[in-house]
Amino acid sequence: MKRLILKNGQSPGDILMLTAALRDLHRCHPGEFETDVRTPCPDLWAHNPHLTPLRDDDETVEHFDCHYPLIHRSARSPGHFLNGFPDYLNEKLGLKIRISEFRGDIHLSEEEKSAPSPVAKLSGNEHPYWIIVAGGKYDYTIKWWHYKRYQQVVDALRDEVVFVQVGERGHYHPQLHGVVDQRGKTPLRDLIRLVHGAQGVLCPVTFLMHLAAAVPMPEGCGAQRACVVVAGGRESPHWEAYPWHQFIHNVGSLPCCAVGGCWRSRTVPLGDGDGKDKAPHLCTDVIGGLPRCMDMITPEDVVQRIRGYFKGGAWPVPGLAQRAMARLHLVPSLRDVVA
Repeated sequence: MKRLILKNGQSPGDILMLTAALRDLHRCHPGEFETDVRTPCPDLWAHNPHLTPLRDDDETVEHFDCHYPLIHRSARSPGHFLNGFPDYLNEKLGLKIRISEFRGDIHLSEEEKSAPSPVAKLSGNEHPYWIIVAGGKYDYTIKWWHYKRYQQVVDALRDEVVFVQVGERGHYHPQLHGVVDQRGKTPLRDLIRLVHGAQGVLCPVTFLMHLAAAVPMPEGCGAQRACVVVAGGRESPHWEAYPWHQFIHNVGSLPCCAVGGCWRSRTVPLGDGDGKDKAPHLCTDVIGGLPRCMDMITPEDVVQRIRGYFKGGAWPVPGLAQRAMARLHLVPSLRDVVA
């Protein structure tokens, strides 16, 4: 039996893709490997049955740095982000890994599954809710949609959806009104539990869209978790999107992303010394402070996609009394926020 320690020092979204590669390494090569990992996100590996504690100084262990060069061929190759690490491991280690599920591999303990959702802990009752991300990291501002447009979506769905706003402290996440404010209050394992109980997610192209697909649904819930992604034209949809997500993009509509995502980083320079301020990384078509591909997406477009899950019957619309109770318990009024 071969013994491997898989390493990757990238962001949580990348590590989440590695969880799928590890799952399918064992499914496609059963009994051939003992595996451990070294990544910055141990909470993504909690309760993972495919991990065996291995020592770094064990001479029988092979250390392997994991990459996904497939991304550089994403404009002309029909692979998904999930295929990146398996493709690399197959080439370097002579394996035959194939992705068996269209999602990352997140595991919850029985205690986590049975515990009240973080929203229930706030209100004392379980309420249907959606998670919303209305900002992002400063290194990739081209992914941002204006927070005022997210606010318009929240306002339009005021009587239909309770939104829980999340965002990592230190990143750009302006406060929305009429939402449950959990910005800076959800360490990674708490965020996973929050996603577990969520009916849906609204976000740009970011870690949370991948987490929405990877976190298992509560027991007895047959539907897939809804997710609406405000994507624009940076990434090709076949590389990022999941089949049951609403991935709102404009790839193919503009010269700058006519045959695939542009993969640029910023809308305008930030003057922070980052190399992403240089011309090859800047959007070439900015309108009203947004990349044109993002400006073309309206709040009405997003509202329609969210309502589509209800109209189509994938998710029931909460009853009026239930929604009123949720708002009473969870959502501060604008007056409370201002005060």
